[in-house]
Amino acid sequence: MNASWYEAAAAASVLGSAVVVGGGLVIAAALVWAVRLGIGVKRNEPRTPRSGEHPTLPESGPVHETHQRREPAEVPRAEETGRRLSPHELGSSGSRPSADQSRPRWDGNSGGSFGSGGPGGR
Repeated sequence: MNASWYEAAAAASVLGSAVVVGGGLVIAAALVWAVRLGIGVKRNEPRTPRSGEHPTLPESGPVHETHQRREPAEVPRAEETGRRLSPHELGSSGSRPSADQSRPRWDGNSGGSFGSGGPGGR
């Protein structure tokens, strides 16, 4: 081999490296352009909400929190009904409002902590 082969190979590797660097710069420029375009589009969008886009206050006023005791809705056993219930026969909720709506209170001799073993807060 003579020196001309080495010069040609070196020129090709330099040209290849230049193409890779140039391609990377083109891709980076395209990404910067796309981000700037997106920022401009977002900036020009109207800021006022459209009707129906956000929830509104009901006509009756603000809705307040409710407290109620619930009890489990028992599922009848297959022995009682003579057949198994289908999923659509079970209903939508696993509980129902309790007949007794009084708030449960702790026993006066208990601290209220489960498993404390102590006399409580006395």
